[in-house]
Amino acid sequence: MDGFESDLNIIVVAATNRPEALDPALCRPGRFSRKILVGEPDEDGRRKILAVHLREVPLEEDLELVCSLVASLTQGLVGADLANIVNEAALLAARRGADCVSREDIMEAIERAKFGINDKQYTQSAIGKELEKLFPWVPSFIRKNSTRSDAIQGPLGYQALS
Repeated sequence: MDGFESDLNIIVVAATNRPEALDPALCRPGRFSRKILVGEPDEDGRRKILAVHLREVPLEEDLELVCSLVASLTQGLVGADLANIVNEAALLAARRGADCVSREDIMEAIERAKFGINDKQYTQSAIGKELEKLFPWVPSFIRKNSTRSDAIQGPLGYQALS
């Protein structure tokens, strides 16, 4: 690291969730001599992280209840992901014009964090068409098979003979 005298004892601590995005100059030998990998937080750790991020957010429900609910549903997410969930829930509540963040806002924020933002509202027929595009060998789960009117519809769209 440039700019430091060789006789100074300075410790630089850095953290990232994305080490692959670091500048290669930072990763050269002699720059950072130790790497400490910190795993994902367990449910209790996620609960504590959420309590920090939610402490200034007005909630419709009890803070501990919300933290426990979100922590139980967000296995594998780290602190930055949990902060994004809290921010997204607050944005959703603001878009609704609400004064408090509701459970529905939080659940929607969790879905967005896990699966991405999707503004398309799919109908059942649209979902069936998308499934047929992806899996043409699987019969549609949604559209009824109208080849025989006397057949009983079985699981997965197959016809059962009576």
